[in-house]
Amino acid sequence: MQSPEKQSFDGTEIAVVGMACHFPKANDLEAFWENLRNGRESISFLTDEELEPSGVDPASLKDPHYVKAASILDGVELFDASFFGVPANEARVMDPQQRLLLQSAWKALEDAGYNP
Repeated sequence: MQSPEKQSFDGTEIAVVGMACHFPKANDLEAFWENLRNGRESISFLTDEELEPSGVDPASLKDPHYVKAASILDGVELFDASFFGVPANEARVMDPQQRLLLQSAWKALEDAGYNP
């Protein structure tokens, strides 16, 4: 092992200090890893009755190549707008991906032990 004075860096070094995720059937990192370890399927397979209200073309439902599956995230409606300083009317029209990004970033900061 090199002494600290002789270490050289090439710019590709990274340090992961906090992690967070939100996947189907895994709202946090621990649940995600448990699903991976146990080989648990996280994709939801849907019936024709579940797909019809979403506007899927009936001809597609009969097509044997049509995949009746979805990646459904739980809890996307649980955004605490006031916590993030977002006005309620703005939060209602905000893209769910933006809400999840804010929540995941906050969880990653907490996981890192960072006190903003």
